[in-house]
Amino acid sequence: MSDSQHNLTVLISGNGSNLQALIDACTSGKLPNTRITHVVSNRKAAYGLERAVKASIATTYHNLVPYKKKHPENTDTARQQYDADLAAIILALDPRPSLIVCAGWMHIVTPSFLTPIAQAGIKIINLHPALPGEFAGAGAIERAWKAGQEEGLKRTGVMIHEVIAEVDAGAAIVTQEVELREGEGVDGLEERMHAVEHGLIVEGTRRVLEGMSR
Repeated sequence: MSDSQHNLTVLISGNGSNLQALIDACTSGKLPNTRITHVVSNRKAAYGLERAVKASIATTYHNLVPYKKKHPENTDTARQQYDADLAAIILALDPRPSLIVCAGWMHIVTPSFLTPIAQAGIKIINLHPALPGEFAGAGAIERAWKAGQEEGLKRTGVMIHEVIAEVDAGAAIVTQEVELREGEGVDGLEERMHAVEHGLIVEGTRRVLEGMSR
């Protein structure tokens, strides 16, 4: 990577263990010349917000519920306004991010978010606990485990991919297979998947930033 400074905005919804992996990578130099300048959560109780505060990273809480209350008859309108405001929040940040990383962001983004972000020239990537074309959407680990139990599936995996309007369908940046082990419970698989995620989210971010520096 070049000597130019890369600023990341990370979107989270929960524990923030992948956010922590990125924080640690910025500190250790695995992501050189890179810092996380902002964390956005759509859940107030997300522990990832505490991780950000401990690392002296600014945070924003942006929840969908007020938008649903404003538009009780039209969920699509609520989501579009929510996403438009999310884009406005990010575009108003100083400094603006070089890259947005969705690290356990449990919200499907719409063109109301994607279009203004793309027009600003900011890339968005996402971590998804499945391989390209497999188990898109929520519950991917559980669904893969069930397929292993019932259909004899031998492996699942993790990918970092570009974010597009179609859920978990953007071009893969980096992938890693994870073996489905006979007799293993879903909790054991989930633990191994998370360990892979922590390394892959750093590698995927590094590759994208390196490509931006060329």
